[in-house]
Amino acid sequence: MPATTTRIVLRDRTTELADLLAQVEPDRDLVDVDQPIDHNWPAWRLHTALTSIPWIKRTIAGKLLARKRPRLLPIYDRYVAQVTGCEADHWQPLRRALLADDRALHHRLLRSRDALGLPAEVSALRMLDVICWMEGRDGGKPQS
Repeated sequence: MPATTTRIVLRDRTTELADLLAQVEPDRDLVDVDQPIDHNWPAWRLHTALTSIPWIKRTIAGKLLARKRPRLLPIYDRYVAQVTGCEADHWQPLRRALLADDRALHHRLLRSRDALGLPAEVSALRMLDVICWMEGRDGGKPQS
């Protein structure tokens, strides 16, 4: 980040951003959210605050949020958008996909994590992020 952006985040607006982050539930999976995911949702308000800062666009804001709440907030970039087809408001469609068929996708992602021997700290959502990124980046082509 440019120095001016870093100064805004870490000095000028640190209290505001920390207060908003505190309202975003830690240690909760996106699949377990039981409130509307709309512009009043705390994570959405924090995302909006971040994207109002010069240089922080949707992808950077999403990566910052995903770092702070890895089980709750997915990473969003052009590769994820390409694979999921979610161009806007991607949290709710991803939540619906994770909930479908009695949470089949959520459970499959966790089984995949376990089969790979990854630590429990790697959430189902992070697994989905990586799979989407790899699929989008490589266009579905197998690695040689």
